[in-house]
Amino acid sequence: MTNFTDNFTLRAHNTFGLEATARHWAEFRTVDELRTVIRDCHTRHLPWYVLSGGSNVILTGNFPGCVIHPTSDGITQLGPDLLRAEAGVVWDDLVAWTVDRGLGGLENLSFIPGLVGAAPVQNIGAYGAEAKDTIETVEYFDTERLETVRIPGAECAFGYRDSLFKGPLRGRAIVTAVEFRLTPEQTADGETSYTYNIGYGDLHDRVMSLGGPSLANVRAAVIAIRREKLPDPAVAGNAGSFFKNPVIPAAQAAQLRERYPEMPGYPSADGQTVKVPAAWLIDRAGWKGFRCGTVGVHPRQALVLINLGGATAQEILNLARRIIDDVDQKFGIRLSMEVNIL
Repeated sequence: MTNFTDNFTLRAHNTFGLEATARHWAEFRTVDELRTVIRDCHTRHLPWYVLSGGSNVILTGNFPGCVIHPTSDGITQLGPDLLRAEAGVVWDDLVAWTVDRGLGGLENLSFIPGLVGAAPVQNIGAYGAEAKDTIETVEYFDTERLETVRIPGAECAFGYRDSLFKGPLRGRAIVTAVEFRLTPEQTADGETSYTYNIGYGDLHDRVMSLGGPSLANVRAAVIAIRREKLPDPAVAGNAGSFFKNPVIPAAQAAQLRERYPEMPGYPSADGQTVKVPAAWLIDRAGWKGFRCGTVGVHPRQALVLINLGGATAQEILNLARRIIDDVDQKFGIRLSMEVNIL
């Protein structure tokens, strides 16, 4: 029988700092512990939800079932370029671990909040890199079969902030570990052979100002940029990037550039679509720095909605919908939210 904690406050477990309570709270470190939790949920007919780092979720009210939290935090190097990280590992601790050991592939994803278990679910990404680029295998617990399943990264249906775990396996799979295939920064004879991914935004200039490309410098540059642009949740509650960058047909992007020649965009490999920064659209529509009561848009990063103190989930969502409608009216582009709503 699981040792549930009843009437558990979730305020400290979501970076928006929203007030909410779980009827039950349960942590797991091993698959056997998780199996017991799920069996108890089945027996008691309790809905369950896995809350990882709480950095990409809006809690709209008290949860009537069991909120499950991973605490497993082991990192194991399985080979020269292969490692396994358990679901409860803090994501940025993993990135630091790989950079310290000269393993490339995750450095552009530095300083992203959350735990490893959420990385394949959301296919987290930043500065031209995504988790899918290095994920070799995802291990998850099937809550219907009550057993562990291993699935190759190539079969996870990864997309832009999307995966199999947000589609067919949503509500069934709980990620317990992820294996990453990385690239050594240097060869056995000490030569640097790694290709650094620093062409996105102002990352190149920042890396060069630190002395040139290296895993350590890329990580330092990404951390510095994120610290400058993103608010500390301890100061202003937020969930990081609230909106996805929209992908639109290339023809539509060309038409918009006739009106807004300064509009940035990133064409797809086949040239058929263009990813437009949502931050630019929101800023150009006049929302950057907007404040209304307890909610607002961050003055340095228009993608970030902030809790100015005492905000409710509904107030945050109302602001988000106002922004979505306004951007749609002005640019003909319908933004979608990146955060999960519980």
